[in-house]
Amino acid sequence: MVETLRVELGDRSYDIRIGQGLLGRAGAEIAPLLVRPRVAVVTDENVAALHLETLQAGFAAAGIEMVSLVLPAGEATKAWPEFSRTVEWLLAQKVERGDVVVAFGGGVIGDLVGFAAAVLRRGVRFVQIPTSLLAQVDSSVGGKTGINAPQGKNLIGAFHQPSLVLADIAVLGTLTARDFLAGYGEVVKYGMLGDLDFFEWLEVNGTALAAGDMTLRAEAVRRSCQAKADIVSRDETEQGERALLNLGHTFCHALEAATGYSDRLLHGEGVAIGCALAFEVSSRLGLCSQEDPSRIRAHLRAMGTKVDLADIAGDLPDTDTLIALMGQDKKVTDGTINYIMARGIGQAFVTSDVDANVVKSVLSDALSSR
Repeated sequence: MVETLRVELGDRSYDIRIGQGLLGRAGAEIAPLLVRPRVAVVTDENVAALHLETLQAGFAAAGIEMVSLVLPAGEATKAWPEFSRTVEWLLAQKVERGDVVVAFGGGVIGDLVGFAAAVLRRGVRFVQIPTSLLAQVDSSVGGKTGINAPQGKNLIGAFHQPSLVLADIAVLGTLTARDFLAGYGEVVKYGMLGDLDFFEWLEVNGTALAAGDMTLRAEAVRRSCQAKADIVSRDETEQGERALLNLGHTFCHALEAATGYSDRLLHGEGVAIGCALAFEVSSRLGLCSQEDPSRIRAHLRAMGTKVDLADIAGDLPDTDTLIALMGQDKKVTDGTINYIMARGIGQAFVTSDVDANVVKSVLSDALSSR
C-alpha cells in the first residue's frame, strides 16, 4: 500500500509518497513531471551499490533514460568540491530548465543535489528519493537545501522545494543498525517538539520498529512526514513555527563541527544528544520537570542510540569552544542564539531568553561525565 501526503504550498505544492516498492515504479511516478523521457540522478557510492540498478530498471520500465553521477558517501561530501562537481556534471549532461534532477540517497545527497538544482539555470525541478530513515522523515521534505562551510553546518544554501518525494520503506531494510537509529533521532524529535501522543507511541513501538516491523516503520515515517508537512505549509521559510523543527540542532551542529563532520557522530545521533541537552537546559531553567529529560534519556537508551556527550568517541573541545561553535548556528540573530526549549514533552517553543550560564553548566557537566 502506498500512502500520499500533500505539502500545501500553492503552486509549489507536492506529494510525499510512502510505501514499499517505489524504486521499481519510480518511472511511472515521475513520468507525469517530465517534458522529455530523461532524468539525471545523483547518488553516493553506498546507495549506488545497493539500489541504483533497481532504480534504473524502474525508469526503464516507463521508457525513461537515466544518467547518473556517483559521489563519495559521507558528510564530507556536502561541501564546495563535490557541489561544484555535481553542478558541472549536470551542465555537461545538458540538463535543461524543463528537466528533472533526482536526489537519490540520504540527507547529504538530498541537501547537496537540491542546492545544485536550485542554482542550476536559476532553478530546475528535482525529485527526492530518500534512502535513509533520516532523509525520509526530515531532510527530503520542506525544501531546505545546502552544503556545509568550514564555519558551520548548512550555512550555504537555498529554499528549493522538490516536485515529488518518493519514500520507499523497503529500502530501510538495507541500512546498518547505526544508520537506522541515527534516523530515529529525527523521528523521536517530532514527538518531543509537538506531539506527546506520538512520543508515547514510540515508547511502546520503538524497539519493534527498529527490529524491522514494516508496518510500524511506515507509520513512523507517515506521522513524521505529516508533522513536518503541516509545519512547512504554515511557515515555509522559517519565519516562526518552522524553527521548532530545529529542536536539539543548535547543540547538534556544534558537536558535528567539533567532530569534523565525521563518522564519529552521525547527524541523527547529534540530534538525539542535542534534544536530551535541550530538555536538560529546559529543566534547569524551571521550564519543565526533571522527569522529562530523564524520560527522554531512558527511551533513547532503550533504543540503543547515542544519548550523552560520553557516547561520542575521541576528544571533544572545552565548554567555551562548544558555545562558540553554537554561536555559528543559522538561528543566531544580532549575535544572540535562539534556542528551542520545552515546557514538557510535546511542548517546544523558540526563545532567546536563555541564561548562558545554565547552558554552560549543562555542557560542563556533560563533558565532565565523559
